[in-house]
Parts: sequence; C-alpha cells; structure tokens
Amino acid sequence: MATVPVHALTRSQAARRERVVRTAMELAAEGGYEAVQMRDVAARAHVALGTIYRYFSSKDHLLAEGLVSWSGDLQEKLERNPPTKETTAGRLEEVLRTATGNLEKAASLGVAMVTAITGSDPSVTECQQAVSEVMVSILSMALMTVEPELRQDIIDVMLHVWYSSLLGWVNGWRNVSSVGDELVKAAHLLCRGVD
Repeated sequence: MATVPVHALTRSQAARRERVVRTAMELAAEGGYEAVQMRDVAARAHVALGTIYRYFSSKDHLLAEGLVSWSGDLQEKLERNPPTKETTAGRLEEVLRTATGNLEKAASLGVAMVTAITGSDPSVTECQQAVSEVMVSILSMALMTVEPELRQDIIDVMLHVWYSSLLGWVNGWRNVSSVGDELVKAAHLLCRGVD
C-alpha cells in the first residue's frame, strides 16, 4: 500500500503524522530500535494502527522520518548559533561537535534512527536524500570561505567519514564519542592549508 505524500495532507493530518513521528522518537529514546513497535506507537499517539500505515510503510520509514526531523532541528540550531571559530577547521569542528553532542545526549534514539535509515527498506530513500541535503547544508556553514570545488570535495569526504563512523557506532565497533573524534580528525586533515 502506498503512503500518502506529505504535500497532500490536510493540516490536521500533518499534525497527526508529526505526533506519530514524535511518539516513535520517544519510544526509541526510551528503549532503542526494538522498543519501537507500530502497535505501541499507535496506542501512545492515540491513532489507529491503519492510520500509521497511511503515512509510513514500515518502522524503518517512521524512524527515518524521525531522523529527517532531528536533522532539521540541528540545522535550525546551527543557523541560530553559527560556528564562530577563526579557522575553517575550527568552524567545521564546532559544527561536528554540535551534531555528535546531540547524538550522545540521546544515544538510544540515535542508534534507532541511524539503524533505520541505513537499512535496505526502499521507503527510506527519500529520507536518506533529505538527511544528506541537511548534512551538506550544515557542513557548508563552516566552509563558506572555501573555494566551491574544494568545499564540495571536503563535504563529500566528510559525509563518507560520518556515515562510516555512524555505522561503526550502531554496530558496536566504537562508542558515540569516538564518532565525534574521528570526524574532527578528518576535518583537520582535510582543512590543512585551507586558511
């Protein structure tokens, strides 16, 4: 069954959909990926189970939408408080520490969202694209003074390092604080000689 596109929702449907996403994120924050069961989300959000499936084709789709929302909140936070360090590497480090700091504060939620968005469920493809666009935008905040071609190269490599580090974290190969450390190390290596 195809889900209803967000742009086709009425105001009340959009609010209901948002409530379902928030509820899933609450459950994930409390107990991780396994704690998010569609029936539990429906009960806590006070919606019918069928309503959830009108908006989300799977648990991974629902949690991936949570990551889209979380990423958007991070972008707004960084736009309100942009990086201020003098060097490009310093500004990039500020952005990365803010992002990974948010993950550290809600580790169970972070693992659940990353698990969902890195899965093979085709329904998360649009979410993957949306999160990638936000990550490009927030990295660009720190790299505004860098020549466009080099900026794009740095962003491309940073996204690969970020993805790899997050996979290592959700699979238990490393802890969340090492994700931030790896990103900062990559940022300083990539920005060597930029300023």
